[in-house]
Amino acid sequence: MLSSHHRAVLLDEVVAWLVPEGEPREGLVFVDGTIGAGGHARALAERLGPTGHLIGLDRDPEMLELAAEATEGLPVTLVEASYSSLVRVLDDLEIDTVDGLLLDLGLSSDQLAWGHRGFSFGEDGPLDMRFGPKIKKSASDLINDLTAEELANLFFEFGEERHSRRIARRIVEARRVEPIVTTARLADLVRKSIPGKWGPIDPATRVFQALRIAVNDELGHLDSILEQLPQLLTPGCGRAAIISFHSLEDRRVKQAFRDCPELTVLTKKPVTASPEELLSNPRSRSAKLRVAERCPNLIGPPTPPHLLQNPVPPWPSRS
Repeated sequence: MLSSHHRAVLLDEVVAWLVPEGEPREGLVFVDGTIGAGGHARALAERLGPTGHLIGLDRDPEMLELAAEATEGLPVTLVEASYSSLVRVLDDLEIDTVDGLLLDLGLSSDQLAWGHRGFSFGEDGPLDMRFGPKIKKSASDLINDLTAEELANLFFEFGEERHSRRIARRIVEARRVEPIVTTARLADLVRKSIPGKWGPIDPATRVFQALRIAVNDELGHLDSILEQLPQLLTPGCGRAAIISFHSLEDRRVKQAFRDCPELTVLTKKPVTASPEELLSNPRSRSAKLRVAERCPNLIGPPTPPHLLQNPVPPWPSRS
């Protein structure tokens, strides 16, 4: 049986922005598009009241098992799907818009700990990295099939790895002898490609990040949901809260929130972890939370004065 060791990051902050303190508002519909082990979802669902409803999505069936256990007895519906498919999911459930949408774009600690999934170089395992069974190509497929130039571009674009060409050449040379199919072998090849002394971050980190992003088309799914936000959120009160963990994601979220005339940005600067959370959960150090609200259906997006003064603006009741 699967067990979870994951701790939801910025939990108090997410709850404060999506469910401002006070009596639960009846009939709210929330979506956790990356439900994972269910930490955020449970905290939100407990505050929705008896007529509220939370829909939890994830591409990973194993994470959905953990989420089902965490949210047992609460008004939660779990769906195996990507958050980029949310329009279709809501249509199937006969729901028009949602009052709150959460995306925690980070990789779960549980997924990292499961060696059979191949996300981590902390222990040897198959070089897989797929979030779900519907994804056709694994990280091993990419490593063994792409050309040196394609690998270098992938490592540079998705991992911001400045030694990308050196690493790609070594990988291509090594796979001529034997295919690269384990996390330990790939990590060793990357480390041998980096000149000089290492910094505090393992040299394999950026390459593994790049492969995971490519295998799961993470940025493509993020771009898709960002384009859909105005039609997904309830006008006048629907909020989107997105937690990112690296600049490739955060830049997209910041730009999408800023450039959409139908959204009001509620967080002028990203919300980060408190000193207390950093001590208890070091993984939270790179987490950035941004929140935006759907404007009312008026000509031009209004800018309520209270947004400039209150860190958690009051939220209208769902009508």
